[in-house]
Amino acid sequence: MPTISFASSKGGAGKSTSAVLLATELAGRGASVTIIDADPNQPVTRWSRKPGRPERLAVISDVTEETLLDAIDAAERNATFVIVDLEGTASLMVAQAMSRADLVIIPTKGSELDAIEAIKVIKFIGRQEKAYKKAIPFAVLFTQTNPAVRPRTLKSLEQDMLLQGIPLFGTALHDRDAYRAIFSFGGALSGLDSSAVGGLPAALNNARQFAAEAIAILKRRQHASEQHAEMA
Repeated sequence: MPTISFASSKGGAGKSTSAVLLATELAGRGASVTIIDADPNQPVTRWSRKPGRPERLAVISDVTEETLLDAIDAAERNATFVIVDLEGTASLMVAQAMSRADLVIIPTKGSELDAIEAIKVIKFIGRQEKAYKKAIPFAVLFTQTNPAVRPRTLKSLEQDMLLQGIPLFGTALHDRDAYRAIFSFGGALSGLDSSAVGGLPAALNNARQFAAEAIAILKRRQHASEQHAEMA
């Protein structure tokens, strides 16, 4: 079953938010999902203890370098999707998770400083590819963007990354109060009260587009792997 890791070397990039949004959207579509909370700050674990967590979504916390791979193996046997929320440092745990990932998602805000941190993660992935002698698919996800305006700085960063051959999500996760609300109140976007949380329909649409694109990336990778196997 697909394992998706979220990695960022900079706090506040939206890593845990992106992980929870993807997990709840997948669970809402009927898939069984396990999130492994490998972030020492345990944001996903705290979210999971609030009311409203989807029934088909489980959260595993308190993993260590010694137990992470076993946790991933067990989750892959029991869930349709496994999502790993990684700590924000280049550690053995991060390297191990990347070695098992079918996709690494790198959330980053649309600033030059944040883009530099995203490049650091990409270089770290390159080192793990050499160490494990395997390709590790990844894509950069821009987060906390303005839903109404795409600044020139963001357009410039996107163009620079594309010129470098860095894969990008076509969908950006906008800066939405609803995304903060799920960590305050618990549950998924679909369970929030639209009278109490502004912009909920737009947030739902944005999160669903992100989830759909993540699934499409995984399907393309699976198809490419199958074609490669047939040619071998």
